[in-house]
Amino acid sequence: MTGQPDKIRCDACPVLCYIREGMLGACDRYANRGGVLTRVDPHVLLDRTLMGGGELVPFMGRSRDWDGRIVEGPQTFVTAIGAGTTYPDYKPAPFIVASEVSGIDMITVVTEGIFSYCGVKVKLDTDRHLGAETAAVRVNGEQIGHVTTAEYGSQMLSLGGVRHLTGGSKKEGRVTCESLLALSNRKPVEVTVDGGVTVIIEAGKAPIINGQLEERMRVGCGSATIGMFAKQWQGLVDEVVVVDDHITGVLSEHQAGKFLGVPETGIKMKGHRSTPGRYFKVAQPGTGWGGTDLTDPLAILKPFDAKGAWNGLRLLMVSTTGEHHAYFELDENLVPAEKDLPPALKLSVERIKENCEPALSTVIFMAGAGGSLRSGVTENPVRLTKSVKEALTRVTAGGAPCYVWPGGGITFMVDVTTLPENAFGSVPTPALVGPIEFTMTKDDYAALGGHMQHVRKLADVEKELGKKRVAAA
Repeated sequence: MTGQPDKIRCDACPVLCYIREGMLGACDRYANRGGVLTRVDPHVLLDRTLMGGGELVPFMGRSRDWDGRIVEGPQTFVTAIGAGTTYPDYKPAPFIVASEVSGIDMITVVTEGIFSYCGVKVKLDTDRHLGAETAAVRVNGEQIGHVTTAEYGSQMLSLGGVRHLTGGSKKEGRVTCESLLALSNRKPVEVTVDGGVTVIIEAGKAPIINGQLEERMRVGCGSATIGMFAKQWQGLVDEVVVVDDHITGVLSEHQAGKFLGVPETGIKMKGHRSTPGRYFKVAQPGTGWGGTDLTDPLAILKPFDAKGAWNGLRLLMVSTTGEHHAYFELDENLVPAEKDLPPALKLSVERIKENCEPALSTVIFMAGAGGSLRSGVTENPVRLTKSVKEALTRVTAGGAPCYVWPGGGITFMVDVTTLPENAFGSVPTPALVGPIEFTMTKDDYAALGGHMQHVRKLADVEKELGKKRVAAA
């Protein structure tokens, strides 16, 4: 720290604020308290001794118990939440803590990373069409990411990244940073998709699409739904069409129908026939039946073939979530006429709904641990990378397990719902501040060139002021 007459300079991030007495820096994380740079937020320790009837200490006023998973280790695990950062490169990590686990000497290196190279991957459990692949995702008119390839029963967004944080206008960077921070801290964020929908995203809760709360994730594609429920329809209905934007299934043509001896019905479908009973592109993507733009399911049917169809033929049309369904019987002209859904078929529609899992928004924080962070662990940063890849060093974020990508560097992902609330911060560069911990044996830490002279005992760290003890699962 350096100072001006009535200020001190904070070196916790690249902004290098001058902070007056009693004031906060631009990040709202550090303050000038009597001429001393002071971290405002508490440093979080995860404590296993609070389990099994012990008193739970709430984290930052949270209303429910901490239920995340943490690394195996000592009774108290020192997280990086509130620990401070290694920036700039010349400083060892704020906490390098020694503990003993089952007679083995362990080291946990704790730091808050300043991540310009970071973003979130969002999984939204819905079959509704959000927008075209690569369509811009915006907050307050600023692009913060894009729609990426859909997964089975879910739509995916890729948000953030260094180009949006620092590669565009100042407003784009600020809005992107604020949005990533809110999403990572499990706060709701409303986004709009170019040419598509408006979505409210909140980690661990169902997405709200165009004002409609999504209730369930589809049980499967139309073909899979036929396979799962064909036997339950036997004898109750003559034909079933399961409408789906990806694969629409037709019972009488499907292998499951053939196996059960379902006769041909003369049904003719629009779209591209893939294999028997499976059709692609029966309609355009949308927010209607099965993720299509359909409001009338009969629009995907051609006239029935008189050689196979008959007067009174019973037809059930249903979506992959059971949200949309309709029952028809063919009249003397072989035209479907809508009828009330028979009670027995109503039970089968309810069974489809029952087998759909609750829809959730999943937010995965993803970042790359850069040079300054790694040099805070060791004098030879590449050794830390090798140690992680060789599984000698375990990476966690706020005590939560991380997935580390293969290949160069330490690029990791973590489910934000597995961390305590408000585990992330930001700095105005703009960048996110996230916790990261590296745990290994003492011998392995020495071998990778760790800052052994800065190792502190766990008992000494626990005695310091400004700690918040949080119960671990």
